Amino acid sequence: QVHLMESGGGSVQAGGSLRLSCGAIGYKFSGNCAAWFRQAPGKEREGVALFYTAGGGKYYHDSVKDRFTISLDIAKNTVYLQMNSLKLEDTAMYYCAAAPECTWSNNEYNYWGQGTQVTVNS
Repeated sequence: QVHLMESGGGSVQAGGSLRLSCGAIGYKFSGNCAAWFRQAPGKEREGVALFYTAGGGKYYHDSVKDRFTISLDIAKNTVYLQMNSLKLEDTAMYYCAAAPECTWSNNEYNYWGQGTQVTVNS
């Protein structure tokens, strides 16, 4: 059975930073796609960052480019999302997801974490 577990969310002032972590049990991120999605109240879930670990390709939503960085620690089997220069509009529940291939469609992901809340305050 696969479990993805996010951590690292919290409340931060605008301009601040947070690092989200996603560990997995029963699943190996290396060689697959690791992704971060987010969902704000009243909005659809949207892809934030994708990491095709087999080829090394990283892809970001336009709204987070140059501010967020996705990475993988193979030894720890943990995916990270470093978030800098946080904005009010980054406030959302953030979810880790995994699948064999990377896609911006959340319907294509086999496994999801329970989510971690990120709140950015003015």
